Amino acid sequence: MTPLLHPQIANLLGIITLAIWLHLFFGRSWFWRVGKFDADHHVPSEPGQWPSVAVVVPARNEADTIEQALTNLLLQNYPGEFSVVLVDDDSEDATVDLARKAATVPEASGRLSIVTAADLPAGWTGKLWALNEGVKSYGKRTAADSQRAAPGATRVAESELPTFYWFTDADVIHAPDTLRTLVARAERDKLDLTSFMVMLQTQTFPERALIPAFLYFFLMLYPPGWTRDEDLATAGAAGGCILLRRSALERIGGLAAIRGEVIDDCALAKAVKTSGGKVWMGLTCQSISLRSYKTFGEIRDLIARTAFTQLRYSSLILAGTLAGMLLTYIVPIALLFAHDPIARLLGLTAWLLMSLSFFPTVRFYRISPVWAPLLPLTAAFYTCATWLSAVRYWMGKGGQWKGRAQAQRQT
Repeated sequence: MTPLLHPQIANLLGIITLAIWLHLFFGRSWFWRVGKFDADHHVPSEPGQWPSVAVVVPARNEADTIEQALTNLLLQNYPGEFSVVLVDDDSEDATVDLARKAATVPEASGRLSIVTAADLPAGWTGKLWALNEGVKSYGKRTAADSQRAAPGATRVAESELPTFYWFTDADVIHAPDTLRTLVARAERDKLDLTSFMVMLQTQTFPERALIPAFLYFFLMLYPPGWTRDEDLATAGAAGGCILLRRSALERIGGLAAIRGEVIDDCALAKAVKTSGGKVWMGLTCQSISLRSYKTFGEIRDLIARTAFTQLRYSSLILAGTLAGMLLTYIVPIALLFAHDPIARLLGLTAWLLMSLSFFPTVRFYRISPVWAPLLPLTAAFYTCATWLSAVRYWMGKGGQWKGRAQAQRQT
């Protein structure tokens, strides 16, 4: 039987794909060794004085999770002063009513404020506008308090503004000491932006098949070791849990500086780091996303929302990415069926490195180790979702989230 590939071509492909995996395994700051970035095992010492924190929660149609998420925030075991601002981003369900119910928790002590975001202006993505409205409303509230205490005052005293903003999602619940841990780390290491990648759900079959790879690929793109290195440009953050120093936000020009970004968390980290700030990102099992994905289509849409944005809406980069995904994840498996033994060995070695690098993420999510060698199948799904992301952008439906197309095609 005639071989599908000439032995020399098969060997060349084997050498290339193995070289790729040697680089990924050894050359990207050990991104796959998730235990190195597990914040739950490295609790920082506490500061002598606890700074004030303003918690900002953007919410758009979050009735399924908002009450639980807000109650969790209001009961944070934080020794310092903190308050919570929920920003209703044009919700059409019972989000606001359930938020008010959460505010009745006795321990809340009037900590919760609910504000309605103004109409979304051109050039802003929805989440960033909601966060901006939350920050702005907190400033107005402290200004009003200042004027009541000192008639005629026209500016809010520096001491009356929060030291930190904690941006967290309306579908995330945190351990009682999460805010305490975030602030302790930020104060100890003089960090301007501190972020936890929260635990995503892996209860359904589609989640177990695809969600661990979501973390794996994210860490590959934004290795935490590179994010922490002040000499490197790489900057990653996870939008579900970001503690941001107010002075750093002011230094970059506020959220308006990144107002049109679809991948808003990493854009914020990039802006802070570029301005000279220190950025840190870690993982936690103590903060959990309540959002579940029951179908493969839901996870496909999650990937497609930002994949083409990550590629800067470039058709050339898209072509290179699709070819790279095939070469990196599919070719090693194809080479196992090559006639040449050297090509088979090269493919097997690449697949082994791939599986070994994915195994710590699989173990982090506490699912069966059988999923580790199946990464090529998962990668094929992500490749298709990336192509779909580009198609939706070209059709004027890019960045779909909560009924909004946030990545509009430039004309």
